[in-house]
Amino acid sequence: MTEAICLGHDVGHSPFGHIGEEAFSPYVDGDWLHSEQSVRIFEVLEPENLTWEVLDGIRTHSWRVEPPPTTAEGMVCRYADRIAYLTHDVEDALRSRVLRSSSELPRYGLKIFGEPGSDWIDVMINAVIYQSERDGALTMEPSVLEAMNIVRDFMFERVYLRPEAKAQAATAVGVLRDLTDYYLDRPMEIPASYRHEDASETQAALDYVSGMTDRFALELHHSLDGPGSLRTSPGL
Repeated sequence: MTEAICLGHDVGHSPFGHIGEEAFSPYVDGDWLHSEQSVRIFEVLEPENLTWEVLDGIRTHSWRVEPPPTTAEGMVCRYADRIAYLTHDVEDALRSRVLRSSSELPRYGLKIFGEPGSDWIDVMINAVIYQSERDGALTMEPSVLEAMNIVRDFMFERVYLRPEAKAQAATAVGVLRDLTDYYLDRPMEIPASYRHEDASETQAALDYVSGMTDRFALELHHSLDGPGSLRTSPGL
């Protein structure tokens, strides 16, 4: 079950990753979430007859979604997801020279985790194992969780929301909204496999555009609406 949740948790990601959630939210009531889109894919667009527990783990894997998963397997995915992307993003930021040295990272993070690398993952995994055995539920040592949150906040300030990244994100949002608006004006151009009887034109357009790859979305945008470029920073 853990493997099924982990394999399916990000299937609903749109082109350009989490940027899609910002791009598509104005078209729906509340927020458009990739986790909910993952569930929609498995229930409606490409039904797989998954169990309720697997769908719950997929729906709630993101830390912004509350309440958390109802199963231990879902909590494993929730922790693994954050551990994986945080460590990967730190290493990518150093490799691409967005961060010039590990000394720029928060001191508390370096104190708890050491130098960036595989040791970071080991520390985080062991913190989950130790605290979970102690508490009888999937959780993490408070000091390690605090260090993760401090590093994550730092990454938002110095990496994810730096001016270059914000400009890139704005371009991505524009491409996705242009494509969505195009298909809202021309719903019959949406492939028939996305035009379900129970789906509104808005839902069909979002299903189609959110399922595109980065490259396909950019090439389609270029062909439909003139030049649209999105240059991805090395390693990010």
